[in-house]
Amino acid sequence: MKYISTRGGVAPIGFTDAILMGLADDGGLLVPEQLPRLSDDALKAWRSLSYPELALELLALFMEEDIPRDELKRLVDSSYATFRDPHVTPVVKLRDDLHVLELFHGPTFAFKDVALQFLGNLYAYVSRKTGSVIHILGATSGDTGASAIEGVRGKEGIKICILHPHGKVSRVQELQMTTVQDDNVLNLAVEGTFDDCQRIIKELFADVPFKRQYHLRAINSINIARILAQTVYYFYAYFRLAEQGHAGPVNFSVPTGNFGDIFAGYIAKRMGLPVGKLVLATNENDILARFVASGVYQPGEFRGTYSPSMDIQVASNFERYLYYLYDGDTGTVAALMERFKSEGRIEVPQDMLRRVREDFAAYSVSNEECLDTIARYYESYGYLLDPHTACGVAAADKRSDEGEVTVSLSTAHPAKFDEAIRLRNISQVYPEPIQTLFGKPRRVTVVGNANDQVKEQLEAFFG
Repeated sequence: MKYISTRGGVAPIGFTDAILMGLADDGGLLVPEQLPRLSDDALKAWRSLSYPELALELLALFMEEDIPRDELKRLVDSSYATFRDPHVTPVVKLRDDLHVLELFHGPTFAFKDVALQFLGNLYAYVSRKTGSVIHILGATSGDTGASAIEGVRGKEGIKICILHPHGKVSRVQELQMTTVQDDNVLNLAVEGTFDDCQRIIKELFADVPFKRQYHLRAINSINIARILAQTVYYFYAYFRLAEQGHAGPVNFSVPTGNFGDIFAGYIAKRMGLPVGKLVLATNENDILARFVASGVYQPGEFRGTYSPSMDIQVASNFERYLYYLYDGDTGTVAALMERFKSEGRIEVPQDMLRRVREDFAAYSVSNEECLDTIARYYESYGYLLDPHTACGVAAADKRSDEGEVTVSLSTAHPAKFDEAIRLRNISQVYPEPIQTLFGKPRRVTVVGNANDQVKEQLEAFFG
């Protein structure tokens, strides 16, 4: 398996080189040169596998040439041994037609743990095997930062710097990052939005001499390993419903900000998983929902919402979807992304828009609808949704037809967003690991919304 850039400017490279490169050196994103296509027999054979066993089979398709199977098994097993539920990502039935895939049983109570526990161990493995210097640079709208830090804190040979938008993440998210005292961790609070943090990250990675001088590695979903690890739980959820007697395709409704989580589902579908609709659930930052409706991809006005991890106007993984939408035409993708850089806008023709609508349904959830969904499901089913999961459930209700079965992805534990949940007079008990955060000292540096200010911090930290 080799990896290429969506913009065509990188010769095919192996998996290890792909994860170390992160953002492609030509400014694009790395994708597998070809996707494996799974047979019905393979799907049947995998149905009864545990989560780590299934992860091993799927990930081996993409990386076994670089990582021997016994080593990959050790990485997978150690990554998912940190989860509180033996199923890793259990599926909870709310109704015959609606299930919730709980992705928050990892160390930081967020779905990002599923990929980042693995990626942290993977980086440590690569560092040991190749002698590579691992200096991780990432941006977060809330959950990625805590999960990434937890995955590598205290690990020899690795340093990590995370940017987050100052004052625009939840209190628990901020504490999970900034109360970590390990010296290999640097938290920068940027005076701006997540889109500003993400722009700074991409521009620093695009500065190839700077990237190489300081050995910068990516932890965001621009790193293809993140996407590959997230495909696993789509297969796992489908198999759990098959065990219950469900036959035929399953819809997945996905709270969406940076397009990485739902893109993993899209990859699973292209690999042969019987996926019906992929429901793209956004909050009021609705660039992706507007794209599905109109074919125009153009940022709107930033809106702060009760689901802050989705408060994103520029979805970095969208470029990977364009690559598949245009059947691997890297020249077209490069031209579209250059146009977006200069004009702030991409428009696809009507024939392409029809294909988009075959791939995705979409729904934008307002702030009040999000809170109303939390209250309604708590009252009707005794099940507490966090605000991001509530967007996914609301979209599932709007975009699933009668007779369809939908799995809505639950991306975070509700305790991480108690500020929003209390607005509907719902009280909850914090899990003990979250409760203990409130009395801990914090380590964080506030910086301006400028590349140079971030560069100065990185030069001092990474040395």
